[in-house]
Amino acid sequence: MGWKEVKKALKKAWRFIWHSNSLASWIVNIILAFLLIKFVFYPGISLLVGTSVPVVAVISNSMEQPSNWEDSQAICSNGRCTQEEWYLEKGITPNEFADFPFSKGFNKGDIMLVRGKKPEEINIGDVIVFESGKSIPIIHRVVNIFEEDEERFFETKGDNNAGQIKNQFIDENRIPADDVFGVAYGKIPYLGYVKILFTDYVVAPITGN
Repeated sequence: MGWKEVKKALKKAWRFIWHSNSLASWIVNIILAFLLIKFVFYPGISLLVGTSVPVVAVISNSMEQPSNWEDSQAICSNGRCTQEEWYLEKGITPNEFADFPFSKGFNKGDIMLVRGKKPEEINIGDVIVFESGKSIPIIHRVVNIFEEDEERFFETKGDNNAGQIKNQFIDENRIPADDVFGVAYGKIPYLGYVKILFTDYVVAPITGN
């Protein structure tokens, strides 16, 4: 095939993609958009912000900030308590909490923007994204930091959770620094519902989850 034939074929493909209103054209556009996002945009953003997880869709209510901590229950070392009392046990006062990033929390359906950060630069109060042992990472707040054998660990908790998660996959009392993808630095309200709806009404019926 000569250059003229190649040029003609490219022009034909261009017109098909950008000027045709056919169903086939729409399908091709969707596929191209997916490929560009997955293999160009997403890796580019990941490289720019220094993490393999540059955005996270919030799929639970665990980080919604209770309107009144006196009415929001948690589980302290001596039984049920308020969220305020739980954080006080960790040495975090309400005034200190108010100065934390995302002190008002965020909602199910929000998109959180994430950037990589060295473990030693992560502070108590930061909201981090970390490995959950499943396909979807967790995004919760750091409530304590400690070191063992020169390895850094983080304690985390969802602002709206009664306590810390501890199961066969994860222990929020002991999150290794190597399991942390990054720190949240911004949010886009409600855009994550696109992913949530897709997962709930498309993926779940197919997989039977």
